[in-house]
Amino acid sequence: MENNWTKVFSTDSPFTAEILKQGLLENDIPAVVMNQQDSSYKVFGTIHILVHPNDIEKAKAYIKDNDIA
Repeated sequence: MENNWTKVFSTDSPFTAEILKQGLLENDIPAVVMNQQDSSYKVFGTIHILVHPNDIEKAKAYIKDNDIA
């Protein structure tokens, strides 16, 4: 995997992260989930959605248009 992914969204909900990732993929925006939550205690850490730098604007527009918060 390339190292030039950029964070466009963060959440503490694995469900929200996966739904957003799938929505981005369905709109031809390659995306990955980086889960930094503690494996024992799910209340610590954050989950990030990452996209390629050239897709940042499209991804942010998708997030805004779909009122994902």
